[in-house]
Amino acid sequence: MIVTTKKLFESAYGKYAIGAYNVNNLEQIIGLFRGNLESKAPFVIQISKGARSYTHETMLEGLITSADKIFPESVFAVHLDHGDEETCYKCINSGFYSSVMIDASHESFEKNVEITKRVVDAAHAKGLVVEAELGMLGGVEEHVKVDEANAKLTDPVQAEEFVRLTGVDSLACAIGTSHGAFKFSGSQGLHFEVLEQIQKLMPGFPLVMHGSSSVPQEEVARINAAGGDIKGAKGVNEDEFMKAATLGVTKVNIDTDGRLVWTRVHREFFRDKPSEFDLRPIGKVFMAEYAKFIAHKNEKLGSAGHLDEVRKLVS
Repeated sequence: MIVTTKKLFESAYGKYAIGAYNVNNLEQIIGLFRGNLESKAPFVIQISKGARSYTHETMLEGLITSADKIFPESVFAVHLDHGDEETCYKCINSGFYSSVMIDASHESFEKNVEITKRVVDAAHAKGLVVEAELGMLGGVEEHVKVDEANAKLTDPVQAEEFVRLTGVDSLACAIGTSHGAFKFSGSQGLHFEVLEQIQKLMPGFPLVMHGSSSVPQEEVARINAAGGDIKGAKGVNEDEFMKAATLGVTKVNIDTDGRLVWTRVHREFFRDKPSEFDLRPIGKVFMAEYAKFIAHKNEKLGSAGHLDEVRKLVS
């Protein structure tokens, strides 16, 4: 069942966070649905601009529609991740997405407000909800690239003004995370004080954490042992997700960790079976491992076990 992120956030706020997972192909989608059903969790399925061009949006939409029929017990939102204004309008008008993210965080505050307000007006006219971003995360994710020197935390007072001026439904805040596998170089962590200040100014308003993969060191070690060369990768402590949830974070974006699972599974499979050339055996292994990964993340986010109550709320 496809619902809006707003419906999911209403059920989660202050109690747990919804996992938002990026997908690009069949194997990820099947593993994603299985993992969420196994852990009985609602979720957000995210499609980025890059995924829309890689698999083609029509193909992705068809795969998700099919998965919805195969796994009818699921409750999820379909969300455009890091959209520019043009892509947002395409998704709003497609009739398939339940929410979109407009990312104009690289613009000035005034320009960000202007662009976001246009997208909000267009989305709300069709019953869709909008996520925007204020502050700038460092790192690289597809077309999003910000040098660490230019990354900046979200200003809580400015966040309140931004939401009031745009009418946006949720806000991605920069609290020290970054995109990619190299989020932290030392012992840095999340800036919970920023979340605390925003929550005081906007109680009940849903916040979003981007760049929240934990980059499990076991995954990195296994990739490197199977011929990889990923050095110095470090991510968010997943034990901090629940604290963030109590401070208003209702959606946590996770992409890099899923890519690490894909890389580890494929490197180990072909290392151990060098004569194999059939794509289906490795696909089956990946779908099972990805489902296990999703279920684990949902436990850390606190969303596991909430599917039945969410279904009652949105039905």
